[in-house]
Amino acid sequence: MDKETDERLTAIETKLAYIEDFINKLQTVSVEHTQTLDILQRENKMISEKLHDLTDSLEDIPNRRPPHY
Repeated sequence: MDKETDERLTAIETKLAYIEDFINKLQTVSVEHTQTLDILQRENKMISEKLHDLTDSLEDIPNRRPPHY
């Protein structure tokens, strides 16, 4: 191989190595974000259920003011 072809191949291999590293980092971030999203969705569901339970228990309170007050 001539020198120019060798330099071009080296440049391509270097760029490929950077791209592979970048993709690996993106994958790591994506996995972390997916885990965070799963946690937040579970917390949101729990809070929603708790809020629903609280609103249900408020309706059971006797001697509550009528809505026109």
